[in-house]
Amino acid sequence: MEELFLTWMREYGYGILFLWSILEGESGLVMAGLFAHTGDMQLFTAIATAGLGGFVGDQIYFYIGRLNKSYAYRMLKNQRRKLALARLLLRKYGWPIIFLQRYLYGMRTIIPLSIGLTGYSAKMFALINLISALCWSSFIILPVWYFGNEILSLIAWAKAHWYFALPFMGMLFGGVYYYFHKMAAQSLKSKRG
Repeated sequence: MEELFLTWMREYGYGILFLWSILEGESGLVMAGLFAHTGDMQLFTAIATAGLGGFVGDQIYFYIGRLNKSYAYRMLKNQRRKLALARLLLRKYGWPIIFLQRYLYGMRTIIPLSIGLTGYSAKMFALINLISALCWSSFIILPVWYFGNEILSLIAWAKAHWYFALPFMGMLFGGVYYYFHKMAAQSLKSKRG
């Protein structure tokens, strides 16, 4: 299975990276950084491809909010607290929140949708979104490419010692999820209070 995945990445890597960046992103960027390190991808082409994918993904969410408000509200039905937080952040910080939204855990799709629901300039959103997406792909791919040998050594160790690595990764991801969930709840509570 691993060999099949690596073969697909070598043959269709840029297309997969583009689609992955539209949908999710970070883990695809890490893979792109590692493939650029091993020479299976060209570094700056990977950065541009991932940046464009991230840009397209956010533009899709923005235009869902702009052109189909009833569908956007249905999508956000169970995310009302996050929608309120996104609106508060946009009102308080303006355009910088568009630049930073892809780094806010759990808000990456909510913020473009909520901005699309407002009268915010589509051209301004696209410009800030494009710059942000290219910075985002650079900030993740470049360090992974640079520290590729260390990361590949760590992956090899984790594969050999999976019984230590799995619980550690579970605790790490659980801790990160808990931290960001708590931060979002506290931020919303402080805005109301």
